[in-house]
Amino acid sequence: MLGGVSRRTVLRLMGGAAVAGGLLAAAPAAASASRNWKPTAESVRREFLWAWQHYVDRALGADHIKPISGGREDFFVPGHSVGLSAVEAVDTLWLMGADAEVAQAVQWIEDNLSFDVDAPFQVFETNIRMVGGLAAAYHCTGRPRLLELAVDVADRLLPAFTESPTGLPYRYVNLATGAVSRPETNIVEVGTYIAEFGVLSEWTGDRRYYDLAKRAMRVVHDKRTELGLLPHDIHAETGEWRNRQATVGPPGDSYYEYLWDGYALFGDEELRQWYDTLTDAILAHQAERRDGLLWFPQVDAFTGEVLSREQSVLAGFYAGLLAESGRVDEGRAYHDAFNTAQEKFGVIPHSFDYVTMSASDPSNALRPEFADAALMLWLATGDEIFRERARVHYDNMLRTSKTDYGFASLSDVTAKPPSQEDSCPGYWWSEQMKYYWLLFSDTPRFDYRDNYLSTEANLLRGARR
Repeated sequence: MLGGVSRRTVLRLMGGAAVAGGLLAAAPAAASASRNWKPTAESVRREFLWAWQHYVDRALGADHIKPISGGREDFFVPGHSVGLSAVEAVDTLWLMGADAEVAQAVQWIEDNLSFDVDAPFQVFETNIRMVGGLAAAYHCTGRPRLLELAVDVADRLLPAFTESPTGLPYRYVNLATGAVSRPETNIVEVGTYIAEFGVLSEWTGDRRYYDLAKRAMRVVHDKRTELGLLPHDIHAETGEWRNRQATVGPPGDSYYEYLWDGYALFGDEELRQWYDTLTDAILAHQAERRDGLLWFPQVDAFTGEVLSREQSVLAGFYAGLLAESGRVDEGRAYHDAFNTAQEKFGVIPHSFDYVTMSASDPSNALRPEFADAALMLWLATGDEIFRERARVHYDNMLRTSKTDYGFASLSDVTAKPPSQEDSCPGYWWSEQMKYYWLLFSDTPRFDYRDNYLSTEANLLRGARR
């Protein structure tokens, strides 16, 4: 319990859970088993362990492996890798029952990982990837050193909050000195902390983490426009909006996600009220039906005028969030819309115009959001169509992204064949391979009725040890 906040068992989200909009469907395990998914699950595990071994052999300790050349790549700061891919992989490996590989990753982390780096780190990315990854690794393995490291890096991020006159965190903080910088920020980078910081407050008894995360969320919510919408750019020092555009995609997406998650994880009814208020406004002023499909254009947060019908592949997550929060019909409809993009392009481009269905940015950095939403919708409904769509998503990744040493981002999904880049993001280890595994494996290590996956798919509740 977080003082004043009653604990609520999170049902994310399989049968029997009462949420906004009604009861969720019965557990998917009881749903139609019209297809044997075991071979797909075995393929997912085999490919993940194959890629992991290449990372261990060629890049262990680096933030990223370069999947074409087999080289190493830093993510946060040039010259300062912090083993991002190893941290991101632990809970996925654990869910797959790959205990020897878990031991490899944990040993490197415990023996080598240090955050005493005299350089500015992006606060948002460090939280969702490193705090969240270490917290998930601790949740799965129970090893105290992993929690110590999660607390250490979280503490190094706190000046971004405490040095701000508004409570909105600065974008960057020096992990060694605590010096803060870059007050020009957005609602994602000020409002995506409550899950990771909240579990640290639960596990350590230190309320600071939760309170600082919630304070920033409150500042944003309270500045909503008369339409109830949020522009996405804001200034951390003044609290003033820096633009007029509202979007459910980046850089707006995970602010809404973490409002719901703060309620789902910690029973914070105030966060649920904020989420419902903003979601009602989004559905009233941003939702648009075209040719029977539901889309969410970018709109002027003050007038509701449509500014752009470009859709980001990252916005696909919102279909799952709608379903989780009880708006299953809208979530299904939005996933249906994104599925038309998957059917057209194979691999969904980073951004596309949903009227002309043409790619405005043809790249795809192994984006997992479509599979994320498929998992959430399957958990909410038990409908096999979402596993079928996720299987297509997985097959398309195998077909287009596999290289000699791993899986590569694509620079142009419209090329024949799609052109690859020598890059594999850290979230590949944490996100879509985990989504695929949970969709297809029915693993006994995951509590399908009582669980929580963060925006980075870090497992912060639901490990069955």
